[in-house]
Amino acid sequence: MAIGWLTVLKSVPWAEVISNAPKVADGAKKLWSTIGKKSPAPQADAAREEPAHAPDDPSVAALQTRISALESEAADLHDQMLASSELIKALAEQNTQLIQNIEANRVRVLRLTGITAFVAIIAVAGLVLALVAHAG
Repeated sequence: MAIGWLTVLKSVPWAEVISNAPKVADGAKKLWSTIGKKSPAPQADAAREEPAHAPDDPSVAALQTRISALESEAADLHDQMLASSELIKALAEQNTQLIQNIEANRVRVLRLTGITAFVAIIAVAGLVLALVAHAG
Protein backbone atom coordinates (compact mmCIF):
# COMPACT_ATOMS: atom_id res chain seq x y z
CA MET A 1 0.00 0.00 0.00
CA ALA A 2 2.83 2.41 0.86
CA ILE A 3 4.50 1.73 -2.48
CA GLY A 4 1.37 2.99 -4.27
CA TRP A 5 1.47 6.23 -2.28
CA LEU A 6 5.17 6.65 -2.98
CA THR A 7 4.53 6.23 -6.68
CA VAL A 8 1.76 8.83 -6.55
CA LEU A 9 3.90 11.28 -4.56
CA LYS A 10 6.83 10.83 -6.94
CA SER A 11 4.63 11.50 -9.97
CA VAL A 12 3.49 14.89 -8.60
CA PRO A 13 5.39 17.80 -10.20
CA TRP A 14 6.30 19.36 -6.83
CA ALA A 15 8.23 22.25 -8.37
CA GLU A 16 5.11 23.37 -10.22
CA VAL A 17 2.88 22.80 -7.19
CA ILE A 18 5.20 24.87 -5.01
CA SER A 19 5.51 27.67 -7.56
CA ASN A 20 1.73 27.82 -8.15
CA ALA A 21 0.62 27.64 -4.50
CA PRO A 22 0.74 31.43 -3.96
CA LYS A 23 -1.20 31.98 -7.20
CA VAL A 24 -3.91 29.57 -6.07
CA ALA A 25 -4.16 31.28 -2.68
CA ASP A 26 -4.34 34.73 -4.29
CA GLY A 27 -7.02 33.53 -6.73
CA ALA A 28 -9.09 32.13 -3.88
CA LYS A 29 -8.75 35.38 -1.92
CA LYS A 30 -9.84 37.39 -4.98
CA LEU A 31 -12.80 35.07 -5.49
CA TRP A 32 -13.79 35.41 -1.83
CA SER A 33 -13.48 39.21 -1.92
CA THR A 34 -15.49 39.42 -5.16
CA ILE A 35 -18.24 37.10 -3.97
CA GLY A 36 -18.26 38.52 -0.46
CA LYS A 37 -18.86 42.08 -1.72
CA LYS A 38 -21.90 41.12 -3.74
CA SER A 39 -25.14 40.92 -1.86
CA PRO A 40 -28.31 39.17 -3.00
CA ALA A 41 -31.04 41.30 -4.51
CA PRO A 42 -33.23 42.69 -1.74
CA GLN A 43 -36.50 40.80 -1.56
CA ALA A 44 -38.26 43.32 0.64
CA ASP A 45 -38.15 45.99 -2.09
CA ALA A 46 -39.80 43.69 -4.61
CA ALA A 47 -42.56 42.81 -2.16
CA ARG A 48 -43.35 46.49 -1.49
CA GLU A 49 -43.77 47.39 -5.17
CA GLU A 50 -47.31 47.90 -6.38
CA PRO A 51 -48.37 45.41 -9.08
CA ALA A 52 -49.28 46.92 -12.45
CA HIS A 53 -52.40 44.73 -12.68
CA ALA A 54 -55.10 44.11 -10.17
CA PRO A 55 -53.98 41.52 -7.60
CA ASP A 56 -57.34 39.77 -8.03
CA ASP A 57 -56.15 38.41 -11.36
CA PRO A 58 -55.07 34.80 -10.70
CA SER A 59 -52.32 34.87 -13.31
CA VAL A 60 -50.73 37.94 -11.70
CA ALA A 61 -50.94 36.35 -8.26
CA ALA A 62 -49.37 33.17 -9.63
CA LEU A 63 -46.57 35.20 -11.21
CA GLN A 64 -45.96 37.07 -7.95
CA THR A 65 -45.78 33.76 -6.09
CA ARG A 66 -43.37 32.41 -8.69
CA ILE A 67 -41.22 35.55 -8.50
CA SER A 68 -41.07 35.27 -4.72
CA ALA A 69 -40.04 31.62 -5.00
CA LEU A 70 -37.35 32.48 -7.56
CA GLU A 71 -36.01 35.31 -5.39
CA SER A 72 -35.81 32.94 -2.45
CA GLU A 73 -34.03 30.36 -4.58
CA ALA A 74 -31.60 33.00 -5.87
CA ALA A 75 -30.81 34.05 -2.29
CA ASP A 76 -30.20 30.40 -1.37
CA LEU A 77 -27.89 29.99 -4.36
CA HIS A 78 -26.01 33.14 -3.38
CA ASP A 79 -25.55 31.78 0.15
CA GLN A 80 -24.27 28.50 -1.29
CA MET A 81 -21.87 30.42 -3.54
CA LEU A 82 -20.56 32.36 -0.54
CA ALA A 83 -20.05 29.13 1.40
CA SER A 84 -18.31 27.51 -1.57
CA SER A 85 -15.98 30.44 -2.13
CA GLU A 86 -15.15 30.50 1.59
CA LEU A 87 -14.34 26.80 1.41
CA ILE A 88 -12.15 27.34 -1.66
CA LYS A 89 -10.29 30.11 0.16
CA ALA A 90 -9.72 27.89 3.20
CA LEU A 91 -8.54 25.00 1.03
CA ALA A 92 -6.14 27.27 -0.86
CA GLU A 93 -4.66 28.53 2.41
CA GLN A 94 -4.30 24.96 3.68
CA ASN A 95 -2.66 24.00 0.38
CA THR A 96 -0.15 26.82 0.80
CA GLN A 97 0.67 25.71 4.34
CA LEU A 98 0.99 22.10 3.21
CA ILE A 99 3.40 23.07 0.44
CA GLN A 100 5.50 25.10 2.90
CA ASN A 101 5.63 22.14 5.30
CA ILE A 102 6.58 19.74 2.50
CA GLU A 103 9.38 22.06 1.41
CA ALA A 104 10.67 22.32 5.00
CA ASN A 105 10.57 18.53 5.33
CA ARG A 106 12.44 18.13 2.04
CA VAL A 107 15.20 20.41 3.29
CA ARG A 108 15.38 18.47 6.58
CA VAL A 109 15.62 15.16 4.74
CA LEU A 110 18.45 16.49 2.58
CA ARG A 111 20.33 17.68 5.68
CA LEU A 112 19.79 14.37 7.45
CA THR A 113 20.98 12.49 4.36
CA GLY A 114 24.16 14.56 4.30
CA ILE A 115 24.78 14.03 8.00
CA THR A 116 24.11 10.29 7.69
CA ALA A 117 26.49 10.02 4.74
CA PHE A 118 29.17 11.90 6.70
CA VAL A 119 28.74 9.63 9.75
CA ALA A 120 28.84 6.55 7.48
CA ILE A 121 32.09 7.73 5.91
CA ILE A 122 33.61 8.30 9.36
CA ALA A 123 32.40 4.85 10.50
CA VAL A 124 33.89 3.14 7.44
CA ALA A 125 37.16 5.05 7.88
CA GLY A 126 37.29 4.01 11.55
CA LEU A 127 36.61 0.40 10.61
CA VAL A 128 39.35 0.47 7.98
CA LEU A 129 41.81 2.02 10.48
CA ALA A 130 40.90 -0.60 13.09
CA LEU A 131 41.40 -3.42 10.57
CA VAL A 132 44.74 -1.99 9.43
CA ALA A 133 45.91 -1.55 13.04
CA HIS A 134 44.77 -5.07 13.99
CA ALA A 135 46.40 -6.62 10.90
CA GLY A 136 49.66 -4.75 11.40
